[in-house]
Amino acid sequence: MSRYAENTEVPVDRSKAEIEKILMRYGADQFVYGTMTGRAMIAFRVNAKFVRFTLPLPDPGADEFKRTPTGRTRKKEVVSKEYAQEIRRRWRALSLSIKAKLESVETGITTFEQEFMAHIVLPDGQTVGEYMIPQIELAYESKEMPKALPFLQ
Repeated sequence: MSRYAENTEVPVDRSKAEIEKILMRYGADQFVYGTMTGRAMIAFRVNAKFVRFTLPLPDPGADEFKRTPTGRTRKKEVVSKEYAQEIRRRWRALSLSIKAKLESVETGITTFEQEFMAHIVLPDGQTVGEYMIPQIELAYESKEMPKALPFLQ
């Protein structure tokens, strides 16, 4: 099965600009993005709620770039080309994801809060997903619901 945008030639900057344009069209009044080792991030504000997406970036030294599917070693220029292709693909996928979520909200299929819940930034800087996923895992392991949210105890 092929991956979305696997052969895209759309530059990362154009994907970022597209995301910003989409966000503004749906009411975002603030927008920021950044990159660091191993990840990129975009954050924005819509409906007075801050939202953050973290885009994992692959390791440029990973075998998926250094070797062909049959295991042959690639030349450095091919490794760089394959890595850049994957970065472009991931930004296209992020653009699609955000656009689909906002269109679902606009169409009334879901609400903003339902669609973006995992990515809404809490007052302490964590996203709802970062905060809740460990609690969900613990609840399933212990087979018990948390007694109360930690900040209400």
